[in-house]
Amino acid sequence: MLSLVRNLYSSRTLLMTLAWKNVALRYKQAYLGVFWVLLKPLCLMAIFTIVRSFIGINSGDIPYSVLVFTALMPWMFFQESTSEGVVSVTGNTALIRKVYFPREIFPVIAVGTKVVGLGVNLLMVFLLMAWHHIPLGLHALWVPALVLYVGLASLTIAFFGAALNVYYRDVAQALPVLLSLLMYLSPILYPLHLVKEKLLVEQIAGPLSEWYYRLYSLNPLAGIIDAFQNVLLRNEPPDLISMLPSALLLLVLFPLSYAYFKRAERYFADVI
Repeated sequence: MLSLVRNLYSSRTLLMTLAWKNVALRYKQAYLGVFWVLLKPLCLMAIFTIVRSFIGINSGDIPYSVLVFTALMPWMFFQESTSEGVVSVTGNTALIRKVYFPREIFPVIAVGTKVVGLGVNLLMVFLLMAWHHIPLGLHALWVPALVLYVGLASLTIAFFGAALNVYYRDVAQALPVLLSLLMYLSPILYPLHLVKEKLLVEQIAGPLSEWYYRLYSLNPLAGIIDAFQNVLLRNEPPDLISMLPSALLLLVLFPLSYAYFKRAERYFADVI
């Protein structure tokens, strides 16, 4: 971790230049600008709201559309930053062949620049909250820490995936499918309390119910999505107990992912 921080600091000028270029190219020639950031979550929110009218999901006192959009906000950040991070090395072949610098810059930029889209979606959440008269409490101060957590989860996959994608280009092709599956294994369409109720209270899977819930809780998005909903919509602190299994897993996997990236980095220029 210290090595990552040291390398990023030593290349901070290049990091900032490439990050600004990434953001500028994304929105400079787009006529609708940042509206494209909102389009996907708004469409998914509309679809999930229609689906909910058929299957019936209890959202409590919070309007379902607001609950879903708040869940989609961190998910979109995770999904887009991970996807771009995995192809960030192969997408900069010309630069990698010309001069050496820490290659971890590319996944970090891919994740870091997606904070712009996250900020736009966060403003939309605030507008939806104001429209539905949902007050913003002090627990919203947890948001920066939660964003950092999602960023680390994205980087964990991006470092490993970016290095692997240099050697096996099938990784970039398989990732969208895997992320689509992960979306339905995350509490977006349904709230986390419903999973707890079905598995821990009703024991719908019999003796394996608790084991299934522990397995489900390893998904880093499960606890983090619920945490965003808690701090923004319910004015409650994050459920740290629900987040603990995935946080411990992330604590183990992040250094391993970065170590694998640095080991594979030596041969990028030769293979790519």
